[in-house]
Amino acid sequence: AVADQAMKLEHVIFAGFTHEPAITLSKNLLSILPENQTRIFFSDDGSTSVEVALKMAFQYWHNQDVNRTKVIALEGAYHGDTFGAMSVGDRSMFSKPFNPFLFDVDVIDFPTEQNQEEVLNAFKCFIAKGNVSTFIFEPLVQGAAGMRMYTPDFLDSLIEYAQQHHVICIADEVFTGFGRTGKYFASDYLKHKPDIMCLSKGLTGGALPMGITTCSQKIVTAFETTDFYKTFFHGHSYTANPLACAAANASFTILTDPTCQGNIQRVADKHKQFKDEIANHKNVKSLRQQGTILAIELDHGQTHYANDLRKKIYHYFLQRDILLRPLGNVIYIVPPYIITDEELDRVYTSIREFLDDGLK
Repeated sequence: AVADQAMKLEHVIFAGFTHEPAITLSKNLLSILPENQTRIFFSDDGSTSVEVALKMAFQYWHNQDVNRTKVIALEGAYHGDTFGAMSVGDRSMFSKPFNPFLFDVDVIDFPTEQNQEEVLNAFKCFIAKGNVSTFIFEPLVQGAAGMRMYTPDFLDSLIEYAQQHHVICIADEVFTGFGRTGKYFASDYLKHKPDIMCLSKGLTGGALPMGITTCSQKIVTAFETTDFYKTFFHGHSYTANPLACAAANASFTILTDPTCQGNIQRVADKHKQFKDEIANHKNVKSLRQQGTILAIELDHGQTHYANDLRKKIYHYFLQRDILLRPLGNVIYIVPPYIITDEELDRVYTSIREFLDDGLK
């Protein structure tokens, strides 16, 4: 698909222009996105898709002369490495050199079975101040924080309350989108849909860089004006690159094919079976699974990205020709959907061996 497109049009600046691959991709995405999503805005990667989302949300209020500037985010969040994305992410070793330059955010604790009432109350208190513009979240799964997972029901309660009070909800689906959680998008598990969504990674099947921010008609309305100064002035040189669009359209065709959808379910079922097998292992602290994501938290020191066990884990599997990139003491598997049962079994066997002997 990329080679064919290269013979037609390799690139043109997208400002004041358009082309067939971008139009097709927009239509393809809108056919599987939640029904309230009506517009597609192109950028370059996951982090910039978040920047675009934040700017859309802030300008939504600015264009209406409403002073709402505060953002609510979840503790442990990771949304990217650009400044807006870092600001709404967890303050950590990754952002420390830049913390003086980041804007302040209201942070609620990561929801668990034990603290949901407290988290919801804190959320309501922040919103009661009347200055909250936006609530941003990674739906159902916090990736970089250790594949931490929380329930659709509780996220629904947060979104419902936020939208009742006119707070814009942004779902960062850069990691969770395109089948990773078992459905096209993690937001498909929700009754209350986000106002804005951020997409990348699986968008092009990982073949070429591309970011997309989608939004509802509610957001678009604030920009539908003849006032030139209320334009959404955001653009990139490589916005809607035709080669990346061609890759994304080819990936869409593969993703929506029944064979791929069957593979996603097959991987999810295999993960669940393996999870049940090792559930009582002495070195396993906890297990988490959502669709094709499986996380194994090892009972070894503090659960943290910088846990030194990551070095041992990484090299142990690399020596066995298996590429697993642990999050500290958390081993996680997010395989390509074409992985075979035999290949998955090989990965599972190596993990069993590591649990039995690798920690010695």
